[in-house]
Amino acid sequence: MAALRYAGLDDTDSEDELPPGWEQRTTKDGWVYYANHTEEKTQWEHPKTGKRKRIAGDLPYGWEQETDENGQMFFVDHINKRTTYLDPRLAFTVDDNPTKPTTRQRYDSSTTAMEILQGRDFSGKVVVVTGANSGIGFETAKTFALHGAHVILACRNMTRANEAVSRILGEWHKAKVEAMTLDLALLHSVQHFAQAFKAKNVSLHVLVCNAAVFALPWSLTKDGLETTFQVNHLGHFYLVQLLQDVLCRSAPARVVVVSSESHRFTDINDSSGKLDFSRLSPSKNDYWAMLAYNRSKLCNILFSSELHRRLSPRGVTSNAVHPGNMMYSSLHRGWWVYTLLFTLARPFTKSMGALWFDRSFKQPAFDQFTQKRGGLGVFLIPPKKDSYLEENRC
Repeated sequence: MAALRYAGLDDTDSEDELPPGWEQRTTKDGWVYYANHTEEKTQWEHPKTGKRKRIAGDLPYGWEQETDENGQMFFVDHINKRTTYLDPRLAFTVDDNPTKPTTRQRYDSSTTAMEILQGRDFSGKVVVVTGANSGIGFETAKTFALHGAHVILACRNMTRANEAVSRILGEWHKAKVEAMTLDLALLHSVQHFAQAFKAKNVSLHVLVCNAAVFALPWSLTKDGLETTFQVNHLGHFYLVQLLQDVLCRSAPARVVVVSSESHRFTDINDSSGKLDFSRLSPSKNDYWAMLAYNRSKLCNILFSSELHRRLSPRGVTSNAVHPGNMMYSSLHRGWWVYTLLFTLARPFTKSMGALWFDRSFKQPAFDQFTQKRGGLGVFLIPPKKDSYLEENRC
C-alpha cells in the first residue's frame, strides 16, 4: 500500500492491500475509512476484509499535523522537510473489533459527544436541531455533521446561525450543514419552517427540540401566549405535529426533547387535581420566571411520553433528556442573579452537554434499555462520574 511504501516498508499481496481505485484515509478522531473513487462513495469497513481499523499511537517523532485552506488534513515531516496527505500512522493501524454495547457501558461527566459517536457513520441521515447556534445545541449539530449527517440548524437569529455553520465547515469543509429560520415565539414562523423543510423533499431521522429561554420577564408573544411557555414547549409541540408525517415516512426516526430536572419542582394541576390551563400561560400577576420555566419543562416530559406512545408503533421514538447544568450556555443570562447562582453552583454540579442528545439518538444499548421497560419513552438524566445509566419513567 502507499502508506507502507511511504513508511519505507515493502508492499505485499496481503489481504489488507486495497483493490484498484480505492484509497485509505483517516478522520480527525483517528478512525480509518476507505474511499472508492470508481463508485464515488466511502465506507468504514475494509473492502476485502470487512474489518474496521483505527490509528494506534501518536505521530512519529518530527511529524506534525496541519490543515490546508480547504480544510483537509496534511502531515509535515520536519526531519526530511516534506509534506503528504497520507497519515504516516496508516502503516501501523490496529483492527477495531467493536463489541455489542450494553446498558452497563460506562459514561460519565467527562464524556463528550464526539467520543460517543466515535467511529460511527451518519451518512444519509437528516438531523434538525433547534437553537443550534450556541451551547449544547451547537455541539450536537457539529457532532452529527462531522460524522456525516445532513444537519439543519433551526434558529431565530440567522446571523448567528450562519456563523455557526461557518464554524462547522471550518472543521470539515465537506460537512453537510445549513441554517433555516425558526422563531418558536411565532407560530407562523414554525409553520413556515415546516413548509420550507418539506419543500426540500428529504427525510427526517432525528428532531432535537433543544431551543429554550430562561428567566425572562413576563411578556406575551404575538400569538397571545406567555413567552416561556410558547418557546420552550408549545412551539416545539407544534413543530413536531407539522413534521410528524415526515418523521413517520423516515422511520426509524427519533425525537429528542430537552427537558430539565427542574420539572420536579412544579405542578400544573389545581387543588382538585385537574389540569389548570391558567398555570401554563399565566397572567402578569401570577407569573414567576423560574416557575414558568419549570412548568414548561414538565410539559416537555409529558409531551415526549405521549408522543412516544402514539408514534412508536410507526417507528418513531421519543425521549426527554436532562442535559445537566447549562453553566457555559447563555440560558441563564436573563438576570445577573441567576448568572451568579449558576457560577457558584458550577463546581458542585454535573453536566453531560451534547452527549445525551447523541446517546439518545444513536445508542443500540439505549434502545434495548427502553424496550425492556415496556417501550415507554424515558426521561434520561446524566449519571454521576463512574456510574451507570439512570432513568425515570415519564
